Amino acid sequence: MENITNIQVIQNIVYIVSSVMFILGIKMLGKEATAVKGNYLSALAMFSAVGVTCLSLEIDLKIILAGILFGGLIGSIIALKVKMTAIPEMVALFNGFGGLATFLIAWSSFNEPSNSVFQHVLIMLTIYIGGITFSGSLIAYGKLSEKLKLGKGSIITNIFISFFYLSMPALIYVIAEPSISQFVPQVPSYFLIFLGITLIAGIGFVMPIGGGDMPVVISLLNSLSGIAAAFAGLLLLNNVLIVAGSLVGASGLILTIIMAKAMNRTITNILFVGYASSAQSGAAEEQGEVKPITADDAYLILENASSVLVVPGYGMAVAQAQHVVREMGELLEENGTEVKYGIHPVAGRMPGHMNVLLAEANVSYDLLAEPDDVNPSMDTIDVAIVIGANDVVNPSATEEEGSPIYGMPIIEVHNAKTVFVLKRSMSSGFAGVQNPLFFKENTRMLFGDAKESIGQIVAEFKD
Repeated sequence: MENITNIQVIQNIVYIVSSVMFILGIKMLGKEATAVKGNYLSALAMFSAVGVTCLSLEIDLKIILAGILFGGLIGSIIALKVKMTAIPEMVALFNGFGGLATFLIAWSSFNEPSNSVFQHVLIMLTIYIGGITFSGSLIAYGKLSEKLKLGKGSIITNIFISFFYLSMPALIYVIAEPSISQFVPQVPSYFLIFLGITLIAGIGFVMPIGGGDMPVVISLLNSLSGIAAAFAGLLLLNNVLIVAGSLVGASGLILTIIMAKAMNRTITNILFVGYASSAQSGAAEEQGEVKPITADDAYLILENASSVLVVPGYGMAVAQAQHVVREMGELLEENGTEVKYGIHPVAGRMPGHMNVLLAEANVSYDLLAEPDDVNPSMDTIDVAIVIGANDVVNPSATEEEGSPIYGMPIIEVHNAKTVFVLKRSMSSGFAGVQNPLFFKENTRMLFGDAKESIGQIVAEFKD
């Protein structure tokens, strides 16, 4: 008995230290110089928490170690092999498996005879949130990887949506079941039915949401996985799991709100309405003639520019152009040009997507600027280079009140003296809205693969 007490004391001490390390790790992630150390610190905190938890388990530690090694091996292989363009999909899967873990923990706790009313409610909420997070994240993965084309309006999507709305009264029923079972006949295997409805509901929750809203959805699913983990911590009476889950849940929710504001839309609009249908109609028609430019001509203009703003988007990720973009920036700086990188909060397909790509290419964090930092002085920028970005630089958001994206904060590159837009084609962005920027007098279109186009400019500078 004394040994058990001593072990519990040691566990609680390690849990407190690990919780502090989690908080410090998250704080360190806010700066490029300390981000890697923050990641290592958080990983060490989790390793310590898991390790000390194993002291009190009455099963063969070989099974636990095998699970840790096997899971760590799979995670390492995925992390090493994943392409930078696939990071959003990987994050979606990580969120999903976090939800699955809490789903299974709550499921395993369902038949314990000592469950109180509070524990029963907690089990059902954990199953519901964890299940929706798991299946919803799988759909987010499919949309981000473009393996799933179904969207709002299809018959299949509508069927899954109906299950999402059905899941809400189902949740109320399973929570209230112990109280009403004496008055209402129990539904056979009601719990297994609830498990199935919950998993299908997650599909219906995410499937109708458009690809352009996936960064917000990923952030929200991340928050839900944290909330489910905190609930699981309450079920297991595990302090560090409660703290870690609460941190993830709170930070994910804050990020979701920030990103929704960056799109000038409410979370409800993103999840249940989406862009107006007019976005798919005549708004995508061309609005004039574009003015193409060659890489050689672009070089001549850039050579004489005193200030350049680079605005990356998902197209840069697809082309894997971040390294050559960094090289171009360094050559411009050597030529006496002031270079900055304009980063929109929802550029790319996950929160911080562009920051991750540029950090991988060793672009200094000090050179990254948000829209509010660059928009006031945009008219002084000699050249704005838009690389695979669309909706986040679309002037319709500020100039056309009838546009589906009107009011969305953008990087106002159209106010720069000259704009280079690097794109493969004239296709519209995720919102399905054509970009008037392409047709403005100060815009030049550099068509083709962004990596190759910028590579040609870099070669001109070196020559």
